[in-house]
Amino acid sequence: MAEQERRLADRYIVGALIGRGGMADVYQATDTKLGRTVALKILKADLASDPAFRLRFRQEAQAASRMADPTIVRVYDAGEDESLDASGHRVLQPFIVMEYVPGRTLRQVIADQGALSPERAVHIASKILTALEYSHRAGVVHRDIKPGNIMLGADDAVKVMDFGIARAVSDTSATVAQTTAILGTASYFSPEQAKGETVDARTDLYSTGVVLFEMLTGRAPFRGETAVAVAYQHVSEAPMRPSELNPGVSTALDMVVARALSKNRDDRYQSAAEFREELIAAGQGQAPAARPEPEAATMLFGATGTTTSNAEQALRQLTDASVQTKTQRRPPVVWIWAGAAVVAVILIAILVWVLSLSNTADNTTKQTLPDLASMSQQNAVDTLHGLNLVDSVFEENSDTVATGTVIRTDPESGSEVAPGSVVKLYVSLGAKTVAVPEVQNLSQADATAKLAEAGLEVGTINSQSSPSVAKDTVISSTPAAGAAVSPGSRIDLTVSDGTVQVSDVRGNKLDVATSMLEALGLNVVPRPDPTCPAQQDSIVNSQSVAPGSAPQGTEVQLGYCTGTTAPPSTDPSTPPAGG
Repeated sequence: MAEQERRLADRYIVGALIGRGGMADVYQATDTKLGRTVALKILKADLASDPAFRLRFRQEAQAASRMADPTIVRVYDAGEDESLDASGHRVLQPFIVMEYVPGRTLRQVIADQGALSPERAVHIASKILTALEYSHRAGVVHRDIKPGNIMLGADDAVKVMDFGIARAVSDTSATVAQTTAILGTASYFSPEQAKGETVDARTDLYSTGVVLFEMLTGRAPFRGETAVAVAYQHVSEAPMRPSELNPGVSTALDMVVARALSKNRDDRYQSAAEFREELIAAGQGQAPAARPEPEAATMLFGATGTTTSNAEQALRQLTDASVQTKTQRRPPVVWIWAGAAVVAVILIAILVWVLSLSNTADNTTKQTLPDLASMSQQNAVDTLHGLNLVDSVFEENSDTVATGTVIRTDPESGSEVAPGSVVKLYVSLGAKTVAVPEVQNLSQADATAKLAEAGLEVGTINSQSSPSVAKDTVISSTPAAGAAVSPGSRIDLTVSDGTVQVSDVRGNKLDVATSMLEALGLNVVPRPDPTCPAQQDSIVNSQSVAPGSAPQGTEVQLGYCTGTTAPPSTDPSTPPAGG
């Protein structure tokens, strides 16, 4: 067993593999000095070979180790272990030692369960924001908030991991494509990350908005066949409202998600605390307050600076009298007009030449976009790829187009498009549906109002007797609560008429008959009858309410014999009567 044991830094005994990612493999390990279980993340060889990355990685891990909050997975240690590869060459393996958290990642939970309840999504997202508030105040931007970096322990205790590690990747990767290859999908990238711009705390808030959207709907807001297609949507396309995919999401939560996913950083929440406050309020049904103008003084990482374009600078210079140089007097007017005419002729000739070249180039490179409507999404994507075009998929409801089928494209079919152009595919989610609300135990009037609020109508009202549901109160609905139906559908209601069906209990023992009627909510009154001879077990011989329908709580009198008679003598010495 000792020969199979693997140690790092002569301290950590490497155990079972518990996770695998684009950047590293994660093992359960034992810290032999402190005698505790830890999670050991060992960097992959292609990253370990880059000295710049190793330095940045070590610096960021050390910065992350200074953060201590219940919502953050602690980083205990970081270092490099020297070993020999298969060829006998010396190699360095960077690693970090983290707090071991038993549980599952949010990614695994969503994959198994799909969309989470709004209440649970709000709880998890609020804890993520608590972790970000702490890290941002410490000057650490996560840069890679995604479900795979969120651990859920017992009772949905939230732990965010890999703080600062993404910066080491971002600062040593040349392109977005390389960064996504290491960190994973671009589904959670902010627009500024997709464009390769500088990031700040609001970048993490955008990614948290993406995670919140996915928890509420079971899928990311933007999807595409390639990272480029997804990045394009992050930069230029508005996401769907979560309620379009999950009718159980409130308008207030829709508004919170929309603000979190604003393309412009100044339009997003400016701090994790602000985001969390509005998220919790929306989870309680309160619409977000009016948005104030962002103030640079309140931003943890500063306001987005404004720059003056070269054209603006040139125009300002031309209109600034202090930089104008007057070297000679105005020439004669005739020469001005002559010069202007010559210049105009030259410009027209150049313009005609450029247009002819442009038309020639367009004719040789552009192609006609085929009609993709009525194709399946996969067939349409394959067709675009075959034409060297980039797909960008959007989903929307349609009453006429089957689910998974292309409704239309942008640009439209027949348009001339250049290779590499992005073509938007609008794919049908099927007819829009709404969830039937819960109306059981509501009065008929309240149930009608609740259905109308959901865009539904009341269908047939069926009356039914019930021993427990009060008169004019809804017993059930058809379809049942939670069923997905088309807007405007008619929902049938079964309503209590305030009666019960009285059974015929005659011939039963008194205690049995009493139990049967009391189970119907009736008021049972035993009525002894001394005029008839008593029977063993007190058999009921009459009931005051005939079998059939009767109002709830009706009094029912049960008659039974209690009279006495002289039993026949069995003594042979007793003479017969009259003897």
